[in-house]
Amino acid sequence: MINIMQNDGGGLPKINLDEKLPIQTGESSILVPKIEVLQENVSPQPQVKSGKTKKVWLMVLIFFSVFLIYNLVVCFLIYQKGVKLATSLNQLSVAAQSKDLAKIKVGLDQTNINLGNFRTAYKFIFWAKILPFVGPYVKDGDHAATAAKAGIEAGQIVVTTIEPYSDLLGLQGGVSPILGAKTGEQTTQDRIDFIIKTIPDLLPKIDSISAKAKTINDEISQIVPNRYPEVYKGKKIRSQIKTIQGLVEEVSGFIVNGKPMLENAPYILGMDSPRTYMILFQNDKEIRPTGGFMTAYAMMKVDKAKFEPVSSNDIYNLDAQYKPSIRAPEPIIKYIKGPYILSQNLRLRDMNWSPDFGVSMQTFSSAISKLGLGNIDGIIAVDTQLLTNLLDAIGPIGVPGFGNFSTKIDPECSCPQVIHELESFADIEGPIIWDPLTGKIILRPPNSDNRKRIIGPLMNSILANAFGQPKEKLPALFEAGFKSLIEKHVLFYIFDPKVETAVSDFGLGGTIRNYDGDYLHVNDANLGGRKSNLYATEDVNQDIKIGSDGTVTKTLTITYKNPMKQDGWLNSVLPTWVRVYVPQGSTLITSEGLDAKTDPYDDLGKTVFAGFFQLRPEGVSKITFEYKLPFKVSKNYKLLIQKQPGTDGFLYLIKLGKHSEEFYLKTDKELKIGL
Repeated sequence: MINIMQNDGGGLPKINLDEKLPIQTGESSILVPKIEVLQENVSPQPQVKSGKTKKVWLMVLIFFSVFLIYNLVVCFLIYQKGVKLATSLNQLSVAAQSKDLAKIKVGLDQTNINLGNFRTAYKFIFWAKILPFVGPYVKDGDHAATAAKAGIEAGQIVVTTIEPYSDLLGLQGGVSPILGAKTGEQTTQDRIDFIIKTIPDLLPKIDSISAKAKTINDEISQIVPNRYPEVYKGKKIRSQIKTIQGLVEEVSGFIVNGKPMLENAPYILGMDSPRTYMILFQNDKEIRPTGGFMTAYAMMKVDKAKFEPVSSNDIYNLDAQYKPSIRAPEPIIKYIKGPYILSQNLRLRDMNWSPDFGVSMQTFSSAISKLGLGNIDGIIAVDTQLLTNLLDAIGPIGVPGFGNFSTKIDPECSCPQVIHELESFADIEGPIIWDPLTGKIILRPPNSDNRKRIIGPLMNSILANAFGQPKEKLPALFEAGFKSLIEKHVLFYIFDPKVETAVSDFGLGGTIRNYDGDYLHVNDANLGGRKSNLYATEDVNQDIKIGSDGTVTKTLTITYKNPMKQDGWLNSVLPTWVRVYVPQGSTLITSEGLDAKTDPYDDLGKTVFAGFFQLRPEGVSKITFEYKLPFKVSKNYKLLIQKQPGTDGFLYLIKLGKHSEEFYLKTDKELKIGL
């Protein structure tokens, strides 16, 4: 303690360091109290090793730099190879358009090389398939490249296969084409004979092409169009992918089903023994369920692909020999009237009532067998569109005793001259007067004894001209025949079950198909409207709505139009019985626009909505059906539309959400829409 003492002598006080001061309590001290600092058990901070951290970051930087450079180099390499591939594809396209086989071969080989180089470069980014966003696009690229490879290989097989037929297909530059080995005057018949004889050599190659087509279809179908934009830089992307997918699937099916058809072609053409067919002429200007009113017929023999001349006869003459025994469908009885007032049994000429050509011909062939016409091998139906297609390819022809025929538009009917002449010959009206004493006809309209005898000579002249064409016209002739087949202007019903199956699978049997998905077939029957279908058209609009639970509701609107005036000859009021075939079990919600209708019923494995209306000249009729499908959809919506034979490409519009598609229905069409 420190004690301060007073100095007696004045001056500074003394400090006694030994004296203890008493402890004072209760009084504030002027001293600063001592503060005890609590000591915590704090671990010492480690010393940062700055050198090691820099090395880690440097390694990361180097890795990403190398990775970036690698990808830039690979992408540039892929781009280079892609440019070369695109160039070779363009050159191949130009070669194909030139129809020069030699150039096509070179183009295929060069494209194959460039495609190989592209695929090699593309493999360097295969690792990206595992990435969540980029991966699917990389996979799509691989699918497209694999499909392209199979496509090139298929193209090489096709070129080798068709080389002997190069002049038939209008191709140039083939090495010693067999068909052109003689002269340019070699006839179509000679070429057909050669084709039939070489079918056995074609079949193994068809197998190879089918395998490649399957690979292409399998790869292309795995690409998801909906992950791509609708439009990019003014070009349609998504719809183009869907179009390619649909085309590939269609071609693949065509090739697969083409083999059985080729295998059975020798049978149809009488290569082993002569065949006899009934040729039915269906007038598509008077539309009926299988393509037209059965107006005439002829018997034709085919022996080793050679067609003997035919003579035609009026279906009414055949009908006069037939004793009806089957009750006619109610619409025929009610609206055609005429002979059905006396007897309600079905006439031969109306037996193509089923939209399925095979079903109709079963009924028809059974009936004509009772008239001694059962010794035939099948029935082939043709319509007037086949005539015009062939005449477009051949040019004007002369028919002895009947004059000249062409496809030049006749102003009297605004139709091809050949159609005008056929209708003029057949439809001259007037009274028939009998001699009361002898019973002989003394006055009747021209041609009333056989209004359709012109058809036989016309067909003979067309066939003679077709089989005598020089090679310059063969491609157009081949295209006309093929177009008529796939557009259902020629239908086959062959009595041999195996051959009939091949014909039907190839799409030439007019069959109502089974289908796993949505389905539509609009079928019209002219029940007494003269030849008004020459002018009538129809637009078909399908508005499809899919609910959150996958329920599909459709509104089908069919707009019929006849822009021409009534002429008292071809064009008049058109009474029509319309049938709409939809998936079996579909529920009709409402229908509008029909003058008369029936309750929905089932036929040919479908549910049918049907009714009657009339379309007037210069008039419009609109029919609407709203219905619900019997199944639900989730990821994809599929629709098969089957064309009615004899019709000529009506306009169809499909709407599903943002998806809209418009097309002319020239043949059966399948649509697949991702949801």
